[in-house]
Amino acid sequence: MNVQLSLEETYADVPPVRIGMSKNGTQAGARWQADAQLGAFISIMRGCNNMCSFCIVPFTRGRERSRPASSIVDEVRQLQELGIKEITLLGQNVNSYHDKSWSDSLTPYSTSNAGFSNTYRLRDGAGMRFSELLDRCSLAAPDVRFRFTSPHPKDFPPELLDLIAERSNVCKSLHLPLQSGSSSMLDRMRRGYTKEAFMQLVCDARSRIPGVSLSTDTISGFCGETEAEHLDTLEVMRYSRFEFAYMFAYSQRARTRAAHRMADDVPEDTKIRRLQEGARGPGRGPEQAQHRPESAVHGAIGSQQEVRTCWIEDDVEY
Repeated sequence: MNVQLSLEETYADVPPVRIGMSKNGTQAGARWQADAQLGAFISIMRGCNNMCSFCIVPFTRGRERSRPASSIVDEVRQLQELGIKEITLLGQNVNSYHDKSWSDSLTPYSTSNAGFSNTYRLRDGAGMRFSELLDRCSLAAPDVRFRFTSPHPKDFPPELLDLIAERSNVCKSLHLPLQSGSSSMLDRMRRGYTKEAFMQLVCDARSRIPGVSLSTDTISGFCGETEAEHLDTLEVMRYSRFEFAYMFAYSQRARTRAAHRMADDVPEDTKIRRLQEGARGPGRGPEQAQHRPESAVHGAIGSQQEVRTCWIEDDVEY
């Protein structure tokens, strides 16, 4: 059966095969034994409802659907028993998680702030939200560190930021995909927020989570991008002080809204120049590229931090 675009299939009952682990026993429900692996990934949701104009994901991963929370918490406990020290929760829009089968949870849906909106209108109603799931997972395995990726900036409500700040085993590291710092460009991209809304989210994250580390995604040279729109992106990057960024020059994807309705009209050399300017940092020449503005790393100097160390030998992590 082809379940690629299913509205229900979450693969919750399919046990993952994890590299670096070996199966202990052959009976049904056999456990997995950690050989040397310290970190593991748990897929908690699939699909995307956002329909950004440049993105192919909704057409290849289908609509959003979330695994039952109980199956996720059970997997967390199993991994903790196997000695796993760090778990990353995965999803195409991981913080849009919504287990509608959990009728006891009535947390209303809210965006990061009033400047964010949803293309998809059916996010409200009963069910467990991501902040509640992260709360349960981190309590179920207090000796395990938790991360999550990849989120959408619209789904960082105050209660999620506060939980990250409060819970010692949730890493103080947020990925906030910007894509562009121009409100007009964000509108063409169908991102559902403005430049000002994103900057307010950055301000909220830094004020609510002391020492938080931020990363982002950007696209240079999207359809019709002007020099002024590019400069807006550099301004937001300067304001946000990201620790690192995944940066790309725009390349058209078939079947997307941009491919059908927009012209890929920014010259390739302009895309590359703008990409390089973003990588160097706003207003900097090549000789200044390594001198970043003060960030969370600078604030941690002189403090004690718990760290995870590992090395790779023969393709195995220790």
